[in-house]
Amino acid sequence: QVQLVESGGGLVQPGGSLRLSCAASGSIFSFNAMVWFRQAPGKERELVARIPRAGIIHYAESVKGRFTISRDDAKNTVFLQMNKLKPEETAVYYCNAFDFLRNFWGKGTLVTVSS
Repeated sequence: QVQLVESGGGLVQPGGSLRLSCAASGSIFSFNAMVWFRQAPGKERELVARIPRAGIIHYAESVKGRFTISRDDAKNTVFLQMNKLKPEETAVYYCNAFDFLRNFWGKGTLVTVSS
């Protein structure tokens, strides 16, 4: 059982930046992809960014140019750098380790974008 623990959330002003981390208890290289999701109040969970073992990185259209996903396989950690944050991006951000045969989720970290 792989444990995922998100950190780095908190209160940030509109236009500000945060860097989220997702630390895994096992190898993230064993998964097809690592993914960041978010769920805003009253909305469905949405995919924010996806990074595979190797290949094309995917971002939601709304965050392109502002967010950057990265990974450090040696440290079993995935990051999400978020810049120019908007109030509507207030949400719980979740880390997901995806594979066709297994799927693990963190419990999330709250990001609040407000003045």
